[in-house]
Amino acid sequence: QLFNILNGTMSFVGPRPTLPYQVERYSDEQKRRFEMRPGVTGWAQVNGRNNLTWTEKIRFDIQYIDNFNLWFDIKILFMTVGTVLGGKGIAFNKYDDLTARKK
Repeated sequence: QLFNILNGTMSFVGPRPTLPYQVERYSDEQKRRFEMRPGVTGWAQVNGRNNLTWTEKIRFDIQYIDNFNLWFDIKILFMTVGTVLGGKGIAFNKYDDLTARKK
């Protein structure tokens, strides 16, 4: 991911990348998350990580896009340190229509 940051395809903060089968199920509103480069961490990660459904994560991503500024990024970076050190939300335990694989 650091290589991707250096070559400009990712940033430190932004919506996390998603899988193609999830994108196929996005609504027009959810597709707004592509307005920004994907990031290593983001607003959804510091607000629940894997305790959130994809739909909830996307809502946080859109909030991030709507409120984007340097100070918000700095806040998220500091919150990320606390989230990682605290170990919250590591286990993936919520599923929704975006995480279910096509049959």
